[in-house]
Amino acid sequence: MSQSPLKNKDTIINLVELYLSKWKIILVCLFIAMAIAFVKIRYSTFLYQANATIKLKEDENSRSLSEISSLQNGGFGSPLPNVIDEIEIIKSRSIITEVVKDLKLNTRCYVTGMVKKAEIYSNPPVNINFFMNDSIIENINKSLFIQIVSAQKYELSNIDTHNFLEFDEGETTTHSFGDKVSSSFGEFVITPNIGTYGSSPGSFIELNMSPVHSVVESYLSSIKISTTEKSNVIKLSLNESIKEKARLILNKVIEKYNEDVIKDKEKIVQITSDFITNRLNVVSNELEQVDFTAENLQKNNRLTALGSQSNIFLESERETGSKISQTSNQLQLAQYMSDHIKNNESDTDYLPADVGITDSNVSQITKSYNELVLRRDQILKNSSKKNPTVINLNNQIDALKVNLNQSIENIISTNQITLDNLNRENSRIRGQIYSAPTKERQFRDIKRQQDIKESLYLYLLEKREETAITLGMSSANAKVIDLAYTNDNPVAPNKQIIYLAALLIGLFIPVSLIYVRDLIDNKIHTKEDVQRLIKAPFIGDIPKGEGKLQVVKKVDYSPKAEAFRIIRSNINFMLQKNDSPCKTIFVTSTVAQEGKSHTSTNLASSFSFSGKKVLLIETDIRVPKVNDYLKISPKKGLTDFISDKSLSIKDVTIKAPDNEFLDVIPSGTIPPNPAELLMSDRINYLFENVKKNYDYIIVDTAAVGLVTDTLIISDHADMFVYVVSANNIDKRQLHLAQTMYEEKRLPNMVTLLNSSVKKKGYGYGYGNNPGHKKKWYKPFKN
Repeated sequence: MSQSPLKNKDTIINLVELYLSKWKIILVCLFIAMAIAFVKIRYSTFLYQANATIKLKEDENSRSLSEISSLQNGGFGSPLPNVIDEIEIIKSRSIITEVVKDLKLNTRCYVTGMVKKAEIYSNPPVNINFFMNDSIIENINKSLFIQIVSAQKYELSNIDTHNFLEFDEGETTTHSFGDKVSSSFGEFVITPNIGTYGSSPGSFIELNMSPVHSVVESYLSSIKISTTEKSNVIKLSLNESIKEKARLILNKVIEKYNEDVIKDKEKIVQITSDFITNRLNVVSNELEQVDFTAENLQKNNRLTALGSQSNIFLESERETGSKISQTSNQLQLAQYMSDHIKNNESDTDYLPADVGITDSNVSQITKSYNELVLRRDQILKNSSKKNPTVINLNNQIDALKVNLNQSIENIISTNQITLDNLNRENSRIRGQIYSAPTKERQFRDIKRQQDIKESLYLYLLEKREETAITLGMSSANAKVIDLAYTNDNPVAPNKQIIYLAALLIGLFIPVSLIYVRDLIDNKIHTKEDVQRLIKAPFIGDIPKGEGKLQVVKKVDYSPKAEAFRIIRSNINFMLQKNDSPCKTIFVTSTVAQEGKSHTSTNLASSFSFSGKKVLLIETDIRVPKVNDYLKISPKKGLTDFISDKSLSIKDVTIKAPDNEFLDVIPSGTIPPNPAELLMSDRINYLFENVKKNYDYIIVDTAAVGLVTDTLIISDHADMFVYVVSANNIDKRQLHLAQTMYEEKRLPNMVTLLNSSVKKKGYGYGYGNNPGHKKKWYKPFKN
């Protein structure tokens, strides 16, 4: 069943009031959280972000491959495949290792200040130089602690002597700057950098040397590289505690990447250059041999001048010879390329490009082949041959190699057929020149061979020069759009986020604890709690006093005295229809320690202060407490009156100290059978007689939830005041009070809340208590 809006509103108001009542706890938690946040920010190392932007260049061949790949994927792809490959190369272990070594990032210098250690990179106070090779230095994992004694001397230790939490025993030695120092990891020299921060006497310096591989691992994860969809633009970022260091690292990464790309490009040019040089040596030897044969022929046959033949045949023969020369040239170049492909056993697998073969398909396939080999080798630097990308590239390379070999074989076959046809035509023409001497024909054959070798030699010389020029003109693959730059504001720690988190945590922890505590709290606290569980009339609540056994006085303006006056008025109002001249009021509770005796004593005192004759009877003969409240020590009491019939009511009745209107019948001697004793006819006799002499009879009874004593004498009551103790009794225990009320086992039952804590803005504030000085603070009461 849903709650009414009014109840929901009351619930929210009560919850807000609950939190407001605990404002001091919430404020303390907020202060602690903010203090922790301040300390974290104060002692944290600030990180600054450096950013750089580059653009990858593409040649015509790689662009063609990318377009083909895009078409194969249905026109979709992001980012371009070569961009992804280049990103992996930029973040490769080999490039980051070169960056770490060049910038000496494995050695860090820290200067201990008043608050925390600060790293100094560009201009450290001291420099350390080793006498061992780099392979040993790059694997040292050690920290040295230095204290500057003077401009010439320093103290060296392997423990942090400046840190008072360090209890390890270490050796501290004194050295002069420039002296050779021997250690377990080698010899070294420390030199000062005078005038820098941390170089003054008394400064504490830490030199931290880490293995290169561990530093590389840290930067592999900290350097972030990103790109946008279908773009060749790459963005690099790095967070570092030193701005300049972050910029240098990113710029060095770009520099090493470009150097690596240039080296890869020059490999192809070098392979082509070596191929042309080798073929040039072979052609030079062949040309020399042909020239020597022609020279011998002329010497042996004394051929100083040759007659001309018919112009028609000679012209035809010349044209045919030119075609034979060109065809033979192409045939021999194709044969050279075919032999190179078949006999190439190099690990690089690169093929010479632009060697002079006129077929455009061979040139395109050669470029595509070298591009794929270059891409495969780049990936193999940071991967293995089992990488799926490498396997795919190898398959493509093999396919291109087969296609290239087939194309060259086709060129050889075609040129061979053409050459055969030209030779037959040349033979036919020569047959027509029947008048030419045999020696002249021999010389012409040699001359033709000489021309072929000479043209091939000149062509190879030209190609060698072109290759030599290209070898030194390889361009970088990455165009720098923005050099590394660093933001002035640190990216970590983020003050706004930390303080916001501290604020939320500082509120969440106390609020959640207060809420959970309130959720699991089963105690009675307020008037509303009592009225919700017990439907009997509520006559008032008594505020919690500052001490035990407190009894109100006649001239008393305390909140407790005002509360009992209000309860007295409420009781008179509820008993106004009772015509009896004496009103009998019983006071009980569910369990012990709820304030029955306290309520009885103060209620009786309050009635007596109005000039009415009041009798206070202590019927809680098991654990009597009225004597303690009134500070009396009677010898006889109620139990004595019941058991000893010779005693009269007057014998067991005594006057309350300093109160002529209040009489008391104490409990008397504690008996072994309280219940049976209260069933005596002497109880009826007592109540019938005392009602004739008093205006009010207040009876302090036993707890109805523990014993039956109260129910035995309940028929003598005109009203039952059921006391409920705040912050003490469990709500589940009050079902007994509700049952008593519903079954009317306690006549004219009303409820009263004892030891309540008033909310701010409410309570009892009439009058001033003379002599009572208000405190400047409000005591916190839970």
